Amino acid sequence: MVTEDIIFAESFTIGTSNLASYCNKLTKFSYGMLMFCESGEAVITIDLNEYHIVQNTNIFLLPGSIISVVSVSSDFVINYFVCSKDMFRAAFFRFESAFLHFMRDNPCYTPTEEEIIQSIHALIKVAASVFLDKENRFRNEIAQNLLQIFLWDTYDKVQRLFTPEQINGSNRKEELFKTFISLVNENCMTQRDVAWYAENMYISSRYLASIVRDITGQRTAKGIIDDFLTLELKVALQTTNFSIKEIADRFNFPDQSFLGRYFKKHVGVSPKQFRQQKESVSRSD
Repeated sequence: MVTEDIIFAESFTIGTSNLASYCNKLTKFSYGMLMFCESGEAVITIDLNEYHIVQNTNIFLLPGSIISVVSVSSDFVINYFVCSKDMFRAAFFRFESAFLHFMRDNPCYTPTEEEIIQSIHALIKVAASVFLDKENRFRNEIAQNLLQIFLWDTYDKVQRLFTPEQINGSNRKEELFKTFISLVNENCMTQRDVAWYAENMYISSRYLASIVRDITGQRTAKGIIDDFLTLELKVALQTTNFSIKEIADRFNFPDQSFLGRYFKKHVGVSPKQFRQQKESVSRSD
């Protein structure tokens, strides 16, 4: 049965969805997820980037990813494998960090090789069978091993289809930039100071600024931090019932007024106006 929501109530879950309930809505997933497009097409955003999803596209979401569905066709269907953060980390344990960074930077991939497509279908079929076997004492362990098999297979394809420079970065600056993005993604809710990130990377703030400028062309380290933080604030305003004051406290702002000025500067409206606009859109839908 195709559902609108991705339902997750166990250590892992298998299902089918059209993602309709995620249209024009920011959602932050605290778990890891594999999705495979069976039919149709969609446009989705993952964190700060937009992707066009078509038949056979693989979507790989790390815990903490923020997605929004921009549009879906009437025949859009995805199969999904969702697992807890603990299961995800255990499955990823043996892989080097460069592979994890690469998957974060390239969450969507559409294979053309029939053998890859068939192996994905086989994984989905076996995982679904394991999920339905509620009496199996080793159900979670089998699911984790299936996930790891998929990751090993993906790792093999990445090593064969991409150059070491594409995976690891062609130089030291690209490696440091990936580390910076990863740190921002994990810590922007409470850390907004460029100096904090530079210190945790064991480089100077000036050198970090030059790295970001060299890699991106025009963007600044502070601008990237603000973009990620603004996205997190939008998620909190749209998906929680926290008051503006509670959000200010959780995001380490000095007070509610400071949060209001910051948000309006980067979004163009106040936190209250943003929340009201999204609630109005939800009611109209």
